[in-house]
Amino acid sequence: MPTGYNLLTVDALDADAMATALARCFGVEVGDIGVADADADPELRNWAAPVLCTYDALSGDLARSLDLYAQDQVADRPAESEVAARFAKAAGTTVLFGAEEAYPSAYWAATPEGLLTRVRLEPSDDDPPLYTVGSSEAPIPQLPHAVVERFAEIVREQRPPSPVAEALMATATPLWPDGRPHRSLRGALIVWERVILQMESGWAPSGWYPAGLYRERLEARDELARIGAQLPPEVGRLLDDAVAALDLRFVRATEEDPSGRLVEELTGRSPGQDGPGSGRWWWYRRPEPVPWAQV
Repeated sequence: MPTGYNLLTVDALDADAMATALARCFGVEVGDIGVADADADPELRNWAAPVLCTYDALSGDLARSLDLYAQDQVADRPAESEVAARFAKAAGTTVLFGAEEAYPSAYWAATPEGLLTRVRLEPSDDDPPLYTVGSSEAPIPQLPHAVVERFAEIVREQRPPSPVAEALMATATPLWPDGRPHRSLRGALIVWERVILQMESGWAPSGWYPAGLYRERLEARDELARIGAQLPPEVGRLLDDAVAALDLRFVRATEEDPSGRLVEELTGRSPGQDGPGSGRWWWYRRPEPVPWAQV
């Protein structure tokens, strides 16, 4: 089955430049690339070409949209991110491709120099639209006007797997008298597991983590401590075991913070004051370095 790709370029490449760059991307001959304008006569296209490229003109910060299909006979059909990086280097232009998150403006940009960073792409309401890259998480030489900032909403959208929480719910649900688990249990356990997994991965894939979101994860651990006493005894024991295993991983991934600097940083309260963090040991451990301070 053919593999599809969609790339957006900053430069207005011509058909020959696209064919040359795509040949390098897929490890085929230039003659194996079938490039055509979106308005070209379909009867004149070579639909049997191993790699098909249909391009269209864009306005604004972007100049070309490329719809690619690598046929089954193409041995090297890498992920879209790799194709974008190869094309950016081969063609000497910055290339955008869509991110996995649900936000329609969420894109990645690959530069000829090898940088891969997130960007926000916004089309205007014009017909045809103007495409603007309004911000990026790192400076992009070909888009100097893009504001450099971090995208907290993208990190919040990430949903790493939570096997511990899912296994607990599968086992515990039948143990409730009415078969309806405590509504806070699943959500709090999932987000506590997720932050630990992201911490263990070095905060992949973004490489950082918003302070406000980290505080919410600690508050989820507060909730797990609060609702434990409200659960059926069998479920409470299962929860204790699951949380203890996650807490051990959390301890291994953090350092002691006896002074309570993290509490003050996240809540604005001095350690020992009533409020978030009061009496909860997990508030007195911190990842080092803290992920929201990373550049």
